[in-house]
Order: sequence, then structure tokens, then C-alpha cells
Amino acid sequence: MQNLEFIELFKQNKQNGSFSFAPGRIEFLGNHLDYNGGDVLGMAVNAGVYCLGVPTDDNTISLFSENIGGSRWLGSVDGFTKQSGNFSWTNYCLGVVKELQNQNLAPKNGFHLLFSSDLPTSVGLSSSAALELATAHTLLQLAGNTVERDQLANICRKAENDFVGMPCGILDQGTSAFGKKNNLVCIDCDQNKFSNLALPPDTEVWIFNTRIKHDLVDSLYSTRHKECQEVLNIVQSKFPEINLLTECNPSMLDATEIPENLKKRGLHVIEEQNRVRAFKEGLESNLNLAVLGSYLADSHASSSDKFENSCSELDFLADQLNSHKSVLGARLTGGGFGGAVMAWTRDSFSENEAVTITENYKNHFKQQIDFHQFRASDGVRTAHLYDENPFDTIR
Repeated sequence: MQNLEFIELFKQNKQNGSFSFAPGRIEFLGNHLDYNGGDVLGMAVNAGVYCLGVPTDDNTISLFSENIGGSRWLGSVDGFTKQSGNFSWTNYCLGVVKELQNQNLAPKNGFHLLFSSDLPTSVGLSSSAALELATAHTLLQLAGNTVERDQLANICRKAENDFVGMPCGILDQGTSAFGKKNNLVCIDCDQNKFSNLALPPDTEVWIFNTRIKHDLVDSLYSTRHKECQEVLNIVQSKFPEINLLTECNPSMLDATEIPENLKKRGLHVIEEQNRVRAFKEGLESNLNLAVLGSYLADSHASSSDKFENSCSELDFLADQLNSHKSVLGARLTGGGFGGAVMAWTRDSFSENEAVTITENYKNHFKQQIDFHQFRASDGVRTAHLYDENPFDTIR
């Protein structure tokens, strides 16, 4: 089935079909804290993944992406395996299908899903989580089932952990689920609690993309996850009452025999947790914005020096932005090892100034990069075909 055929099928079956949108997310503050049980701050953005769904009368599954050429995948609800190569993107969808089946929430028959996205990829905006949330929301509609947002986020996280094989925490899926216009999403990853925190109206968020692609499944992300667990195990051998790395303090690390590289990982997590809490409390009490922004700059320095998930390109952008008078704070966002830098700015920061930053980068690295400005968005939701229509062939 080609794209046009699918669109026509959807038009004929709109009463039984579904249309969903899930936003990408910016990790605002709290680098690698989610799987360590910490507190993190995310922001759902005004771009993401759209999903059209149509039920079938048999057990056929069809997945098609407008953004990935030649990526129409065919299978069956009765059984499927992890995909590779050009179809690797479908694992985020298939993992969701599998988890919905495990919880008896999936459609009983087959379905066609068509995806489109206006979200930049390989920028650390978690297009994968948006793909998962859009898939889950659409399939729940097709099955006539509803779940709370926290359950939806956890279904998608489990799909990524178990099927995709990515040991992520709840930040990505939780932010995409609980996004709110003009607000951050606050997540207590230990207690799985979600809330929102209003952003100052005279501030903006920009993303500068290094175009260094990072495939987190195959990168050092999993290594850092393992190292954090090793730190926790060492601390627990002396302090058995500790359950999470974010419950530790530096003196506990000093009291153990721990390799220097692992000690650095632990210090980053502990200090990053303190920065998140200080930022949240400061924003709630109207603390000076420059002080709040310094937590972001300190976060990047720690990610670079202690967690070592930065690179020279990310460091260059962070330095350029953090020295700018209209930038409150800048830091790498997402897993790191490439991707993008986020800048939290005053509204006086302009597109011309963003262009200057990218020109400085080009002069230094001989590579042109791009930038994006995003607004805080509402989370996953039912989309309306004629108000939110990324599919050019639907009128």
C-alpha cells in the first residue's frame, strides 16, 4: 500500500480510524538522572510525530513513514520480531504493540499506521519517544481503550527498555505525555510523579544542532548507565540503606574505594540532582533569572568534565552561548555524545544572534549547522485532521 492509497483508505474509514500527535521533548535540566531515580525537568515542544491509524479486518500490520523513504513494513499481530536496517525505526512501534498486547490493551485485529513528523532527528529531542507515544495513543483509540497518562508513559518506556533494548528512564516518555503549554514537566523518577512548572513569560528556548548523529542504543549511553549502577553497588556495600545514586552525597563516595572515573560519574549525578532541585525551588520563588541560568551552565560543565558525555562541538556551542549577554544558560540536552545544545534565553535573543553563533561554529569546525526555536507544548493528544495536518495529500 502506497501513501496515497493509505490516505484514501483513511478518508473512507475516518469513523473507525484515529489520528494522534505526540510532541518531542527537550531535556531542560537533569542529565542522566531519570534512570538513577532522580528529579528531572523536561519541556514538550511544539513539534513531534503524527500518526494516522486505520483498523483492518484481518491480522495484518502495516507501518509506513513519510519521513523515512522505503520504510513500509508489513507483519502480523500474531507474531513479529525485532527489526534491523531500514526497518529499525519500526521497533519503537512494535515494542509498543507488544506491551499493549501484554496488558490486553491492543487492538484484536490488525491495523495500518502512517507516520509523519516535523521534528528534527538526531538533535536530542527524542523523536523515538514521540513515535512511541503517538503509536500507543493511536492504538488505544483503535482498541477503544483508555489509560491514564502515567500508565501511557510507562507502557512506552517499557517498550523501549524491553523490546528496543534501550535502558532509558521515564524522562522522554513522561515529558511527551505530560507536556503543558508554557510549562516545564517536573518528574520524580523514583516515585513516578509528574507535575508542571510555569516558565517565565519573557524567556525562550533555542536548540543548536551539531549534526553529529548519536545512536544511543549503540553508543556510550548504555556504558554510562552501567557505570552509574556500579557506583551505586560500591556505595551500597558501605551504606546499605541507600537505594538510589541520587540519594548519595559526596562524602559517601569519599568513604569508599572507588575508581576515579566512577567517582566522577557519581559526583555528576549527585550534583546534578542538587541543581535540579535548586532550579525548581528558585523558579517557584522567583529567583533572579541569571542565577537560575547558571545552573544550566554548571550542568554542561559537569556533563563535559565528570560524566564525559559531551564532545568538542557541544562544548564550543555551550561556551559561545553561555558568554552571550542574552543567554541565561546553555547546556547539552539529551543523552549527549553528539546531538544538540539547548539555550535558555531572554526574549531579546534574536534569530540574527543565533545565526552569528552558527557562523562562529562554521568558522571553527568548517561545518554548517542549524538551529531551532521551540515553545513549550501540550502533551500527547488526539489530533484534528484539518487543524493539525502534516499529510499534504489530505484535504
